[in-house]
Amino acid sequence: AGGRGKDGAPIITFPEFAGFSDIPDEDFLNVVTYLTSIPSLEAASIGFIIIIDRRRDKWSAVKASLTRIAGAFPGNLQLVFVLRPSRFIQRTIADIGIKLYRDDFKMKVPIIMLNSVSDLHGYIDKCQLTRELGGTLEYGHSQWIHHRTAIENFAMTVKTTAQMLQTFGTDLAETELPNDVQCTEELLSAHTDHHSKLKDELKLAVKQGATLLTCIREPVTRSANSKLSPDELENVATVERLLAQLDETEKAFDQFWTKHHLKLEQCLQLRHFEHDFREVKLTLDNLMEAQAGFSDVGDSVTRVEHLLREQKQLEEKGQEPLEKAQALALHGEQLIQNNHYAVDSIRPKCVELRRICDDFTNETQKKYDILGKSLELHKQLDKASQWCEAGIYLLASQAVDKCQSQEGAETALVEIEKFLATAKEHQLSNPKEFYNQFDMILTPEIKANAQRILQKLEDVQEMFDKRQVSLKKLAAKQTRPVQPVAPHPESSPKRASPKTTRPAGVDHTALHCVLKVSYYHSLLSNHVASPRHPASKEAGEALHISSLFSHIINELIETERVYVEELQSIIEGYASEMDNPNLLHLIPSTLQNKKEILFGNLPEIYEFHNRQIFLKELENCIENPELLARCFLKRKEDLQIYEKYCQNKPRSEALWRQCGDSIFFQECQRKLDHKLSLDAYLLKPVQRITKYQLLLKEMLKCSKNSEGTAELEEALATVLDIIKSVNDSMHQIAITGYEGDVSELGKLLMQGSFNVWTDHKKGHNKVKDLARFKPMQRHLFLYTKMLLFCKKREENTDGHEKTASYSFKNSLKMSTVGITENVKGDNKKFEIWYNGREEVYIIQASSVELKNTWISEIRKVLTGQLEACR
Repeated sequence: AGGRGKDGAPIITFPEFAGFSDIPDEDFLNVVTYLTSIPSLEAASIGFIIIIDRRRDKWSAVKASLTRIAGAFPGNLQLVFVLRPSRFIQRTIADIGIKLYRDDFKMKVPIIMLNSVSDLHGYIDKCQLTRELGGTLEYGHSQWIHHRTAIENFAMTVKTTAQMLQTFGTDLAETELPNDVQCTEELLSAHTDHHSKLKDELKLAVKQGATLLTCIREPVTRSANSKLSPDELENVATVERLLAQLDETEKAFDQFWTKHHLKLEQCLQLRHFEHDFREVKLTLDNLMEAQAGFSDVGDSVTRVEHLLREQKQLEEKGQEPLEKAQALALHGEQLIQNNHYAVDSIRPKCVELRRICDDFTNETQKKYDILGKSLELHKQLDKASQWCEAGIYLLASQAVDKCQSQEGAETALVEIEKFLATAKEHQLSNPKEFYNQFDMILTPEIKANAQRILQKLEDVQEMFDKRQVSLKKLAAKQTRPVQPVAPHPESSPKRASPKTTRPAGVDHTALHCVLKVSYYHSLLSNHVASPRHPASKEAGEALHISSLFSHIINELIETERVYVEELQSIIEGYASEMDNPNLLHLIPSTLQNKKEILFGNLPEIYEFHNRQIFLKELENCIENPELLARCFLKRKEDLQIYEKYCQNKPRSEALWRQCGDSIFFQECQRKLDHKLSLDAYLLKPVQRITKYQLLLKEMLKCSKNSEGTAELEEALATVLDIIKSVNDSMHQIAITGYEGDVSELGKLLMQGSFNVWTDHKKGHNKVKDLARFKPMQRHLFLYTKMLLFCKKREENTDGHEKTASYSFKNSLKMSTVGITENVKGDNKKFEIWYNGREEVYIIQASSVELKNTWISEIRKVLTGQLEACR
């Protein structure tokens, strides 16, 4: 009922109950165990006071109660009070029985037999006893049951809630963070919802405990005079303890949730950052690819200005992606400053974004610088060309008949001197300085064009010099008259036609100048029309094309003759002299017995080009220009001799660096009266094969959509294939570290540099190099039997320009490889895999066109192997 003894011992009352002996022992033990568990540990440790009310019962009931209590009471006993039966006989029996059976009860505490409740009041205060025992303690059993049930339910709620929080916390701690934005958002939403539900459960539990506490304290709230019994006070303490436990649990959970929620939010920030990084990186890569595609430096002022406009458009197009990249890098830095957990993942991406932005900006400026140089170059070339055209027109407009008189000759001289005074404004600078100034943009085509214009300048200057000499003679009143001679358009600009005869009394110098002026005038007729000979547009264009065609063929043959003469002079003036016993003492020891290394197969090239073979065939094209293309197609196999020569060139150059300054070579050069040393002439074969390409291109420009165009295109393709083969072979001989013989790998089909990633699977361990931030730089060589992976290295050779070498890294047999033509996310990538994708190589080309070319070649090899197997 909640009463306490004088020392605070809890009181348990066994009221009179007729069916007490019928209660099963198990039920009795459960009830007594439950009752002894209610007081606090401090109160229970004092010991319990038991009051057994058997005033209306018999001694047998007293005995049964004492026996059951003695055998099953689970707590510490302090005193046992027995209100003995009130009837005389039963009281007497009880007195006798207690004396006889006291030892049988096995109780270590006193058993006090009381005759009435007034005796009980001597031991226990009335306020600690209920009314049934003459006390004043208020006790309602139904209320007691209600409070106890509510407290236990609340305790179970607290326990269940704590377990739910613990389980949820464990799940959170064991949750793996997703790798994409959507899954991270879904996980964050799910965890937040679960957290909200648990918080609602906590609030409900706290509300339940507060309501229970109010109910227990209700008597005191209702009446200021009321006091709570010790049991009720302990109930209050129990509920308060449970509420405090609930509060501590909630605080611990909130602290954990704060950390977990922060991590989830940071994970979501990271996934957004990574997603944005991938998008921005893809845009920047496309931007850099587009920028890399701007490799053209232009071949005219109009073309360069167009390229500058395109570069400006690309720069403007790149502003938004660059700003996004900079903003994303700044956002990444802010995440790092906010103590983000993935610093090691964010910082490299920020560095990469800023690097690409800097690369684009620097490359853009570099492009502007190059195009600016190119514009300046072509403006100079145009000015020089225009000066030449104006000079040629001036010379052509000076009628020969009018120059026969002294007055006419003097007038013509004044015109020429006045025109020559403008030479400094319009001519190119010193050729050597010119090449040094524009070296960074001198492609073979531009260089050839510049050389043509420089040659044109020299020719025009020579024409003016000769015209001045002739005119000065005429102005000096020569007695022998000069007769005008009609120009012969078929004549070479540098060689008089063998059919032309010189009439008596004609000044040969004047004749040469007139012929040359007439020739150049015909070339420029499309640009500077003669006022004396108007013609229709169609006829003018036909004449222009015919003149250019003739000019190109004449230039090809003239240069071919010079080339053959130069080859002959090298062989006779150097190579043969190495066998001259009189000069043997001048040959350095490092050069002896190495003639074949120094000159390679130059004699073989000379034999092919001499007047009996290739030169003769080219000369036959003067009257029949349409045979030119067939000439190259017919000699397609013979022209392969240049590949062997170029393969030997590095060895030749290395030998020349060792002994090029020897007296032997100086003596040979002196005898030949060569202005250039031998090494310059040894470059002639390399330059010659390029010259064919340029001249064939020029012819194609003149003959588009006309008869013979297809053959010219095929001839140009043949020469380009030879140049490619030569180029590939030059790369091939620079391979180092390959233990086998590359000549056994079949024909070299392709070679080039690529970005390469690997994704290898070996057994159960999968090693992914694909996660590397930067790809490997590899130079690939595709043979019919093998694919070689090499690393390009550049080394300085004895202070000379850098030479490339290719260090062998890996090889794949073409008989065991497969190819995946498209890789998701990048149209410039393709895969080559080995042994059922045990080894996978992801290869990125510099352009889609290059990728498609390689895929086409690889597919041809694999198809050929398949057909061979069948």
